[in-house]
Amino acid sequence: MRRPELAHLLRAASTVADDPDILLVGSQSILGTYDEDDLPEAAVGSIEADVAFFGAGAAEKADLVDGAICEGSGFHQMYGYDAQGVEIDGLVALPAGWRDRVVVWRSHLSAPGRAHCLERHDLAVAKLAAFREKDLEFVAALIRARLLDPALVLERLADTPDVSAPHRRRVTSWVRAVSSTD
Repeated sequence: MRRPELAHLLRAASTVADDPDILLVGSQSILGTYDEDDLPEAAVGSIEADVAFFGAGAAEKADLVDGAICEGSGFHQMYGYDAQGVEIDGLVALPAGWRDRVVVWRSHLSAPGRAHCLERHDLAVAKLAAFREKDLEFVAALIRARLLDPALVLERLADTPDVSAPHRRRVTSWVRAVSSTD
């Protein structure tokens, strides 16, 4: 996904949910920090944005987005990309203090929507906590492109309460292995 497509999704999601502030919790969060031309191909291959909302009514807003512009919707069929409405509580493992590090991204094309993007290292921790193949490829590509500091990823991982000690050890080993192949 490229920034113009993300802007279009933000505009649509903010209109559907009647809320301009959208939290991006998936890989599209990286577009808040880097232009797609500065990213490895593995970091921009997704055609879906995971969107969540803040405060009261967040779940209902996510459901509205999920129903209107999700995979298989008319929006998706017309444009070839989509948004999935998600709830962050209990679904995404994030390091302590992540809200203070959110990167806000907006464009005149996204109005009235504006993205609150996970900071890149917090995003990496969320991806590594999930530990799916696509998430590992995403994080590995960012590490290899030197767009992530592996030491900071591990520091944030250690400060993530929803990751068990055995999984934390597994992720730590993986990050060290990927980092040492450069």
